[in-house]
Amino acid sequence: MTFKALMTGTALSLVAAAPAFADKADDTLRLAFLKELESVDNYYNSAREGILVTRAVWDGLLYRDPNTGEFKGNLATEWKWIDDVTVEFKLREGVTFHNGETFNADDVVYTVNYVTNPESAVKVMTNVSWMKSAEKIDDFTVRINLNAPFPPAEEYLASVVVMYPNEYYAEAGPTGMAVAPVGTGPYKVDKVEPGKLYELSRYEGYHDSPKGEAQIGKIEVKTIPDMNTQMAELFNGGLDFLWNVPADQAEKLAQMDDRFDVVNAQAIRVGYISMDAAAAVDPEGPMTKKKVRQAIYHAIDRQAIVDALVKGSSEVINAGCAPIQFGCDLSVATYDYDPEKAKALLAEAGYPDGFEIDFYAYRDRPYAEAIMGFLNEVGIKTNFNYLKYAALREKRTKKEVAISFQTWGSYSLADVSAITGEFFTGGDLDDAQDAEIIDWVTKAGSITDRDERQALYSQAHAKIANEVYWVPLWTYNVNYVMSKELSFVPTDDEVVRFADFSWK
Repeated sequence: MTFKALMTGTALSLVAAAPAFADKADDTLRLAFLKELESVDNYYNSAREGILVTRAVWDGLLYRDPNTGEFKGNLATEWKWIDDVTVEFKLREGVTFHNGETFNADDVVYTVNYVTNPESAVKVMTNVSWMKSAEKIDDFTVRINLNAPFPPAEEYLASVVVMYPNEYYAEAGPTGMAVAPVGTGPYKVDKVEPGKLYELSRYEGYHDSPKGEAQIGKIEVKTIPDMNTQMAELFNGGLDFLWNVPADQAEKLAQMDDRFDVVNAQAIRVGYISMDAAAAVDPEGPMTKKKVRQAIYHAIDRQAIVDALVKGSSEVINAGCAPIQFGCDLSVATYDYDPEKAKALLAEAGYPDGFEIDFYAYRDRPYAEAIMGFLNEVGIKTNFNYLKYAALREKRTKKEVAISFQTWGSYSLADVSAITGEFFTGGDLDDAQDAEIIDWVTKAGSITDRDERQALYSQAHAKIANEVYWVPLWTYNVNYVMSKELSFVPTDDEVVRFADFSWK
């Protein structure tokens, strides 16, 4: 496949009018999301955009410094492990939710016991299923009980496990929280138009948190599902900040350094192709055959796509995890780009003339089209289905997707339990359903010995590679583009922390 073909459809489309930036006079930062949120409620969302809102609106008991990796108290001031499955927290006094409710142990107990109840059906159960329950010791002391030892517990308590107001949530539930969110975070939500607009403002009553107080008074987030439209808004002054800007567009904007600042940063997110190896979609489908999966791996020139499209600090990976995550073993079998071998494997699998199949994706359309181009060249005719994230996730849980291009940011958790533990433990999104891998990964998530955990994850990643349950693609990087009036320093975990924005 030629470089020119890879670049098709990625041309920068910008308006020619001189920029008229919305200055900082109204103290409102305007940015955009490409994807609609499944829900503003943290526990019923799995999209990166929702994670950004969560970090702004809610707090966890702990906070992980993105620069040092150090855990600090947030809604808790102290914590200690009573034993391998019990951790006790001293809660911060004087914290008030955005609606005036006082934060105390009742909120922690309610939140933990609600999200760990299977009937609550939270979106990503692996984020909370390691907890068994919470119990109140006194108004500002609480214990969280684990189902089994869980080494990355503090990582999760500092990010994906956030605390809700018990009285409000008991009445409003997920539906109410989705339209009128209430947290303790540095920003409160003033307006929600689902899938369209989110308006936040600085919470003047924010507690002494390591997150720091919000520096900008108001934040307006629009849903604009087309990057070229976002770019036009940026040029017209309707937006101040873009993220996940495609590499070719970011390169051109970087040349306009008198108008914009462009920054590239690494991300925990990885790309991969998942296939119906377990025959849940089609018992006789081509994805159930190992040689077909090997052929798909050999058919794709991953390095060419990284060089031509992904660019930045991204790199090709051979295992489905981010290199910076504990337990990620990249020293596994790989399958070099070899289209002739791919064709031979297809013939051996019973498809000498190839086959036709629906191919799904939800983001990075140019990357998906490049992947399909390589597959088409070896005889795998792909019918493209480009869906919104929530719609594709729903189809996958219903076992209606045989092959898809996916990405996963692991909620920015630096532990492979957040990716391997999500997709290879027998859940709805486990396309392998390999009993041996399920056993290894489950055990790795419940023992504290680091060497044993690493060994189990290495076994799992080795078998995933040998059986080609996934085709790992590349790590991601993020291009941030902002007006010259805005100050923001990105971190390598792909979390845009609204409280870190300020005006120059």
